[in-house]
Amino acid sequence: MPVLCLIANPQDPALDNKLVQAIHRETGGEINWLAQTIACEIIDPESTDPLAAARTHIGSRAVDAALIPHEHRRKQLLIADMDSTMINEECIDELADALGIKDAVAMITDSAMRGELDFEAALDTRVALLKGLGRKAIEAVRRERISLAPGGRTLVETMKAYGAYTALISGGFTYFADHFGKRIGFDEATANVLDFDGDVLAGTVKKPIVDRTTKLQRLLALAEEKAIPIAATLAVGDGANDLDMLRAAGLGVALHAKPAVAAAARVRIDHGDLTALLYLQGFAEDEFVR
Repeated sequence: MPVLCLIANPQDPALDNKLVQAIHRETGGEINWLAQTIACEIIDPESTDPLAAARTHIGSRAVDAALIPHEHRRKQLLIADMDSTMINEECIDELADALGIKDAVAMITDSAMRGELDFEAALDTRVALLKGLGRKAIEAVRRERISLAPGGRTLVETMKAYGAYTALISGGFTYFADHFGKRIGFDEATANVLDFDGDVLAGTVKKPIVDRTTKLQRLLALAEEKAIPIAATLAVGDGANDLDMLRAAGLGVALHAKPAVAAAARVRIDHGDLTALLYLQGFAEDEFVR
């Protein structure tokens, strides 16, 4: 039995009853509001393509639509990307900004996240440009320039409260993933390790790196370790290095993703924040752990 989910951003609650009713007249099914003006589900729609119908009615409104299987809807494992997913920034770009080379590094980052460059080669190139950056400057970047993505802590704490295991996995760096993973509430964090020469960056990263294959393997390994069916797993990310885990997970969500990634993922969230992943699982707002 499928469920059609309609979700807006809590900061721009653009989902109104008129829109829901218009979609429902075409799709049939049972309407259930999860959060007024923010999230609604239509259970067991009867039309042949309810997602296409919903998107036609939504048009240019800031509302996301997704069609989710009812079975295994509430997930027991969350595996999440960090940069531009659980945090708003790309850490390596912010480190580069401390050296005055953000534009050059950000261009490489953007190309790598679109899948246009080999991820490992692009990482090596960017890390080499950071050589000589001091530990105090890195600490200042972590403290002053990195912000948590809206809804992330609520997503993690709610899923944990309902028995899920949560893992942060990043093609970025442990210096950030360990810190922000704990702040958000993840059970574990995995990322690349920067090499230091005394108190400054050596310009290299320890191998093997965390790449798209590592992310996929960690998803599969955790599901096996925790005896969780793949159908009961959830992965979220925004870049090309997330695509393998998004495709393999029971629910793979491209969140504010690069166009090619959003097009390839089964579910895309372009407008909502990270609490959208709770609505996709059928959580009502009053079940959230904040």
